[in-house]
Amino acid sequence: MNKRVVLGISGGVDSAVAALLLQQEGYDVIGLFMRNWEEKDENGVCTSEQDFLDAKNVCQQLDIPYYSLNFSAQYMEKVFSYFLDEYAKGRTPNPDVLCNREIKFGPFLEYAMSLNADYIATGHYCGIEHANGNHYLLKAKDSSKDQTYFLCQLNQNQLERVLFPLANYTKRQVREIAQVNNLSVATKKDSTGICFIGERNFRQFISNYFPARQGDIVDTQGNKVGEHSGLMYYTLGQRKGLGLGGTHDGQEGRWFVLSKDVTNNLLVVSHGDESPLYDSACTVNQLNWIPTAPQNTQFECQAKFRYRQEEQDVRVSMQGNNHCLVEFAHKQRAVTPGQFAVFYSGNQCLGGGTIQQVIK
Repeated sequence: MNKRVVLGISGGVDSAVAALLLQQEGYDVIGLFMRNWEEKDENGVCTSEQDFLDAKNVCQQLDIPYYSLNFSAQYMEKVFSYFLDEYAKGRTPNPDVLCNREIKFGPFLEYAMSLNADYIATGHYCGIEHANGNHYLLKAKDSSKDQTYFLCQLNQNQLERVLFPLANYTKRQVREIAQVNNLSVATKKDSTGICFIGERNFRQFISNYFPARQGDIVDTQGNKVGEHSGLMYYTLGQRKGLGLGGTHDGQEGRWFVLSKDVTNNLLVVSHGDESPLYDSACTVNQLNWIPTAPQNTQFECQAKFRYRQEEQDVRVSMQGNNHCLVEFAHKQRAVTPGQFAVFYSGNQCLGGGTIQQVIK
């Protein structure tokens, strides 16, 4: 009897090709479409409806059974509420990491097991290795698409029975496989942005949940140089959209966001020299280690502090089971509280945690 795999099918090309590859390897594949967000966009369109139709078409094309489940309540409770809470604190969260931990490898995994699945699978670009009772998360062949950053919070139970069919494929190869096999989503555009916002205007979306609270933009000396439309609309290091012009006191250069003063509703900016944006270390908590916690209280590895970043050499000093100090071999620009620091050793993702504070 063939092994049964429940695949998270999103309506995109990646999960479609993952389904095809699993089928070609002899697995009995079941597609499971997750509805995590039901709100309509500014044009009155619920984008999940089109995604479901695309997923349905792929499953019918491959002759595999499919289900649709609504996890929007769980998403609102465990992911979106966290997103709003972090923004209220003036931080910049990454809800996609929590979505994987709390939804895609949470109730999705539970439902797959209720279908007597031997494995679950997704269209993520990453790899998995099962050895000596441990489960290791590995980087994908396509470094430009590697998604281990977003999976850094998964635990051993969640990784125990997972397959990542795209581990050894580049995005270009995936597109080619879809086209050669005439999959209906072969030319569908990749989704971008935060999952529940999608292509919508971020400011317009977030204003539905936070009242616009305008305030002053001040320089590092406390002098008012402009007005902001709400602290949640700005990120550290941001240069565009400040409305401050290009020069300051006759000096060339650009204004950029240096910090946020949530208590006083002030956006602190600086001009020209960006050295104040560079940090030498940060503290990280809510740590999750894959497969196990490090044996040494201090060790060297690599880390990245945002998804689109090359890995950086760091020294990690554990300060309890759930907290560490991360010192950078080279100063890093605009390390942002609320984002995730994700640790690597060669091809292996060691885990990660939430950036709490930066140290200049």
